[in-house]
Amino acid sequence: MSAPSDIRSAVVPAAGLGTRFLPATKSVPKELLPVVDTPGIELVAAEAAEAGAEQLLIVTSPGKESVAAYFEPAPELEKNLEEKGKTAQLAAVRRAPSLLAVKTVYQYEPLGLGHAVAQAEQALADDEQAIAVLLPDDLVLPTGVLGRMAQVRAEKGGSVLCAFDIPKAQISPYGVFDVSDTDDPDVKQVHGMVEKPSAEEAPSTYAAAGRYVLDRAIFDALRRITPGSGGELQLTDAVQLLIDEGHPVHVVVHRGGRHDLGNPGGYVRAFVDFALRHPDYGDDLRSWLAARLEG
Repeated sequence: MSAPSDIRSAVVPAAGLGTRFLPATKSVPKELLPVVDTPGIELVAAEAAEAGAEQLLIVTSPGKESVAAYFEPAPELEKNLEEKGKTAQLAAVRRAPSLLAVKTVYQYEPLGLGHAVAQAEQALADDEQAIAVLLPDDLVLPTGVLGRMAQVRAEKGGSVLCAFDIPKAQISPYGVFDVSDTDDPDVKQVHGMVEKPSAEEAPSTYAAAGRYVLDRAIFDALRRITPGSGGELQLTDAVQLLIDEGHPVHVVVHRGGRHDLGNPGGYVRAFVDFALRHPDYGDDLRSWLAARLEG
């Protein structure tokens, strides 16, 4: 599903230091860690391109230039692969640079997700009315929810977020939406959000995922909110400000799965899941895992 033409830029906040993956991330940015053979940042970029985005805005920090460099062509490597007839590897190497245009903007201080998203405003064209935001730690499967979110924005205006329906007993680690129904069972109107409520206090079972389609009004809201815990500017506070001022906000409930690449445990699950589906490695891995688990 293609996104409406007003969703041209996809913002990927990638300025973090990846401390949960140390020591690996001392020299390799977390976003470049491979999920089998493809970095997570490429999987996210491909999702944005599939939804119709034309530009990927990577919000990075000094020392992480290799994240954007990954999307640059590698003519010498390509020539070498071409001369050796390694067509599959050549196609894989050329895939990332062909997905969409890539620009970088810098977040010089770790002042929160809201602050990171705010840095993207400088790289937008004056006529862009909305942006997509994809958190690179979240793999949302199957892809396609971003296009559905853009469609909901085209129909209802405002901003659209992604949500998962989480069993109530498991809801407490999440940001949870206060919602009301619409005529579509998978589209809810948002009235507020509660961070990490107890199961008894959760306003719904709809938890936030790392996908957003945000009206350009979000940048004005980010300028007007005050820092929260840790001195950080929270994106959810800016969204709440828009809601309070009458800006329509909806969620699309995604009925698929997700992987969290932001911690080693979640990363391992994603790696194994993708490897099991890989045409070259899946069958052997499945057999080995079965034998290993029996041993």
